[in-house]
Amino acid sequence: MTLTIGIDIGGTSVRAGVVTDDGTVVDTARAETPRSARALERCLDRVVQELCVEHDVKAVGLAVAGFLDPARRTVAFAPHLPWRDAAVPAEMTERIGLPVVMEHDANSAAWAEFVHGPARQSRVTCVVALGTGIGAGLLIDGSLYRGAFGVAPELGHLQVVPDGRPCECGKRGCWERYCSGTALVETAIDLMGGQGSRGVLLARELADDPGSLTGRKVAAAAEAGDPVAQEAVGELARWLGVGLAMVSDVFDPDLIVLSGGVGASSRLFLDDARDHYAQQLTGGRYRRKARIRATELGERAGMLGAAALARDAVRA
Repeated sequence: MTLTIGIDIGGTSVRAGVVTDDGTVVDTARAETPRSARALERCLDRVVQELCVEHDVKAVGLAVAGFLDPARRTVAFAPHLPWRDAAVPAEMTERIGLPVVMEHDANSAAWAEFVHGPARQSRVTCVVALGTGIGAGLLIDGSLYRGAFGVAPELGHLQVVPDGRPCECGKRGCWERYCSGTALVETAIDLMGGQGSRGVLLARELADDPGSLTGRKVAAAAEAGDPVAQEAVGELARWLGVGLAMVSDVFDPDLIVLSGGVGASSRLFLDDARDHYAQQLTGGRYRRKARIRATELGERAGMLGAAALARDAVRA
């Protein structure tokens, strides 16, 4: 058995786990994502050292929310992370003394769906990771599709609203600005501005700590019956359906898997999103539609995929 560490580096949190060959997570560590490159690197070193105390780890895989070069040796740009043209794997290998490989976070999640999930039976699978933003991975006949320059498919930054909400990528109206954890918070706050005290649970949350509202808290309030939170979740479902119809028009997948932190709450919006998808899909009455399902791997998908890629690297 080859133990590897998978680390999912998102805009909000760093999640790491020691993973066995069959995808069992035997130990975990977690931290908030630091804002500076130096602090983030120290954080990664610390979680690896913590997990290596009890486990004979052979390699580390990083799942990174950012643009990687085709060889996956450099983080060129990451909208929600501090790295710019950073040779992350080589520098980390030098610091910790273990082989380190890197992959886009959504590609890592997609690979986990292939190794441990339903994508092995699919010809074309699109994994859409709904978290702080939107990441996406595309599997064609069991191979990751990365594009000519290593950045495909960057679906979260497709423009869905001309001159819409500003995005950290520098554009406006990106899909992730209307369909992500960050978007869920912004939509809820926008709705609160015009709804008086109708959103009781959210109003209480904002009154206690105006900066504390998160996508998870909005989802929890929706599940508890808060009407504004439910309306915000309904808006997320609408934009999810719109975006997935665009994805199907371009790639024609037979399977779409939703992963990520917001994807974990998909029971609140998945049925509505499917309806919006069917309404928006070009020629939807006359063509087969993709199966749209939530990941069975939960928020571990990126971590599991990164660990599997690290295992493949040391066995090559």
